[in-house]
Amino acid sequence: MDGKRQMGRFLQTRRSQLRPEDVGLTGYGDRRRVPGLRREELAMLAGVSASYYARLEQGYSLNASPEVLDAIGRALRLDEAERRHLHDLAQATRIRPATRRTAPEKATAALVDLVAAMGDTPVLVLGRRGDVLAWNRTGHALYAGHLDPDGPDRPSDRPNMARMVFLDEHTRELYVDWPSKARAVVGNLRVTAARHPDDTALAALIGELTLGSDDFTAIWADHRVKSGGDATYELRHPLVGAMTVTQQTLRTEQGQLLVVATSPAGPPSRAAMTLLAHSVAPDPGTAAAPHTASPRG
Repeated sequence: MDGKRQMGRFLQTRRSQLRPEDVGLTGYGDRRRVPGLRREELAMLAGVSASYYARLEQGYSLNASPEVLDAIGRALRLDEAERRHLHDLAQATRIRPATRRTAPEKATAALVDLVAAMGDTPVLVLGRRGDVLAWNRTGHALYAGHLDPDGPDRPSDRPNMARMVFLDEHTRELYVDWPSKARAVVGNLRVTAARHPDDTALAALIGELTLGSDDFTAIWADHRVKSGGDATYELRHPLVGAMTVTQQTLRTEQGQLLVVATSPAGPPSRAAMTLLAHSVAPDPGTAAAPHTASPRG
């Protein structure tokens, strides 16, 4: 992935979404050839020259200081996640892309033990590209009961959250507000792409989704970012019906995501979650181990 091009497009997209009146400038009702602020207006707000900012958007100024990036971020009204993303993109422009193949990710032994200890609470472990590295029985049943529960054991064809959201009809039907989930998935991919510009597997995934989904292409072009946090979704589960689920996402030291799903107390959500857990409970005396590839393999 071309870091210079990605940074330029991010800046252009954010600039196009700001109007003069949004940042205290007078528009005078003039007709603009492009939406949003002009480059010179953004440069003035950031305290840099118009020519320097133009070179930055075009990918020619690769040594912008953190202070300059912060000034541009303030001028663009970026939130904290977007500001970090801008710095990641700037760093990516200075990295010489690696040509070696990226090794498959693995969940650590400690993380696998944690998934097993969560019991009936649905849990997923996602790699940085959204590959499912581990899930417990309830996590599998909640998100992907139509898929092979042993899928995480096979690195070559692991379930991938982005593919599921954009290319799998079951997952699209699962989320009542599917566009919200889709934007969150793309936002996380944006963060990962900036932090790992040399990840050829990630580039291949983005290319696959671009070719396979017009929705993905449209959302990707918006350059929105999202990094972790909690999100609440209404689900239409094929086994237990309507339920509300809060996905709490924690990032590990290895950059993997531990996704824990909880439901609010009281019917119908808590009852639906309990019913789901009972429907996939192992036989008495059988250990409820998570589905995962061996962390030592």
